[in-house]
Amino acid sequence: MKKDFLKAKERTAKLRDLINDYRYHYHVLDESIMSDAAADSLKHELAQTEEKYPELITADSPTQKVAGVALDKFQKVVHRVPMISLNDAFNADEIRAWLDRAQKLLPTAKFDFLCDIKMDGLAMALIYENGVFTQAVTRGDSRIGEDVTMNVRTIDNGPLKLRSPDDPVAKKFLKGRTEIRGEVVIFKEDFARLNQQRRANCEPEFANPRNLAAGTIRQLDPKIVAARPLRFLGYDILRDDPTDIPTNHFAYEILKQIGIATSGQTRHLKTIDDVIEYVNDLEPRRKSLPFNTDGAVIKINNRVEFDELGVVGKSPRAATAFKYPAEEATTIVRDIVISIGRTGAATPVAVFDPVVVAGTTVQHASLHNADEIARLDVRIGDTVIIYKAGEIIPQVQSVLEDLRPKGTKEFDFKKALHDQYPELEFERGDGEVAYRLKNTSSELILTKALQHFASRGALNIESLGEKNVETLVKNNLVNDLADLYLLKVSDLENLEGWGKVSAHNLVNAVADTKHPSLTKFIFGLGIRHVGSKTAQDLVKKFSSIDRLSHASLEQLLAVDGIGQVVAESILAWFADEDNLQLLEKFTELGVQPHIERLTGKLVNLNFAITGTLKTMSREEAADRIRRLGGEFHTSVGKSTTYLVAGGKIGETKREQAEKFNTKIIDENEFIKILK
Repeated sequence: MKKDFLKAKERTAKLRDLINDYRYHYHVLDESIMSDAAADSLKHELAQTEEKYPELITADSPTQKVAGVALDKFQKVVHRVPMISLNDAFNADEIRAWLDRAQKLLPTAKFDFLCDIKMDGLAMALIYENGVFTQAVTRGDSRIGEDVTMNVRTIDNGPLKLRSPDDPVAKKFLKGRTEIRGEVVIFKEDFARLNQQRRANCEPEFANPRNLAAGTIRQLDPKIVAARPLRFLGYDILRDDPTDIPTNHFAYEILKQIGIATSGQTRHLKTIDDVIEYVNDLEPRRKSLPFNTDGAVIKINNRVEFDELGVVGKSPRAATAFKYPAEEATTIVRDIVISIGRTGAATPVAVFDPVVVAGTTVQHASLHNADEIARLDVRIGDTVIIYKAGEIIPQVQSVLEDLRPKGTKEFDFKKALHDQYPELEFERGDGEVAYRLKNTSSELILTKALQHFASRGALNIESLGEKNVETLVKNNLVNDLADLYLLKVSDLENLEGWGKVSAHNLVNAVADTKHPSLTKFIFGLGIRHVGSKTAQDLVKKFSSIDRLSHASLEQLLAVDGIGQVVAESILAWFADEDNLQLLEKFTELGVQPHIERLTGKLVNLNFAITGTLKTMSREEAADRIRRLGGEFHTSVGKSTTYLVAGGKIGETKREQAEKFNTKIIDENEFIKILK
């Protein structure tokens, strides 16, 4: 426990420093050293660690402080009510946990809720005196902001005078002091149009709408601001008399009546189930919204209850920000393994702690080649930013070197290649970035893969012997294993040595294997170090290809008989982009592996074989054992029921059989059991 605490202490110190540095660049200098999603991931990790170890919370922790400080070039203004930030929730369970905490503090309250989109802009407060705009103040450090009144005056949709509403209740907001809080944003279409103009003028493009909005507001020359398509979207109202605004929903209704634009995504909801349905419904629509967003804001509607719940740290208990699955996230690299693809190229793969990126859990990503590892300087133990290229393939974007543990070493690609594949030789051609198997062509690799896939221990495809496989590859009729299921009689009947009958036989034989045993299918894929017994063990543990493809290193190591080398080999295979596409192709072609039900006379019986059998090969014997529900072991263990002696039994095997009370039988007795 003490060791875990010390590790957590060191980690939180590094996280605090990195997050504070990010916030300085983001809020003070208006520049990003990482994406918002990556920063959110780091902040979430810090918050969870501090929740586990409260004694690690420090006064300067980012979890205790709202981001940003006022810039010296603008006059500083003290907020009457601090512009505090919200704590984050990342899933439905965390939303419910937030509500549970509030309910414990106000056990008799019957909460309803106000939900809105979380806009990605610059937080701003507009102050109106008797309905006339007098001042605009940025969030700053939550207590002290920057007076940017002259710049905000240029925003087209920011009224200099509030609209007089028809509702007499709303008219009171034209008297006295009314503070409107919201976000200054740039719509996506306007941002694209600006960058198009800058490209035409050979000017550098802007990075993103949020940074542009923030940078524009802080321009000293209002003429520059006036030329930019800024918009103000309100989300809250403050009055000197809190009773003027009984609910958050009422505040939104007033905003519209007095002429303040809002997001248009606000909903007044009665139950937490409605809230969760709202955030789920909003997720697929948010990319079509005119402005950028990364989540939703959930508030307890009643303002009296809102105030009674108070503030914890620097965040109100009565509101939370739901963050949608990040396009980027941070995680720690636990290993780097190398996969040999169907072309013979050696591809390094980073294996890391499972992390959710763009809505799915990922735990490995291709590092492409030795040069890319060197460019990124990825090391085992590094904290990295993961993103999804095209929202599909996970990639390593960069390394957060400030979080690098002491003693890490640069990854030695050649040494790792030799350690993982000691019996193979690799070479790197002039001008090439990839190491490839030496003296081995992609055609030869494909031929051997097809032969293995069609072999008796795998899918047992009749009519697909070595010669026929070579013919298919030579005539470019198959480029991967799944292409077998695309073969037509017309493709084959005119080949040398083939006719209609043989063509029909092969096409039918392939079609008959569309629903193979999952064990045989996994074995047939040719994953390095995964024999038929290991395939069987994997099926018992994971029960589907999908579950196996998402297995972590720890889960694989928990399978009996699987060690580090085999586990890394499996991880590397499922991290290879070509292999993932192959599995998708199998599915599209209707290949659906199934788990064989363990029925038959040999269920719960385990066999091992020593020596050579006269009537069948050892592989065929293992297959027959499994078809009858038994298990085949490569060696004698405590669970082995029978040791089949195919010849003279050695002393070691005999001693093992005696040690584990394993019965020794000859081949004739074995055949009788099978029959």
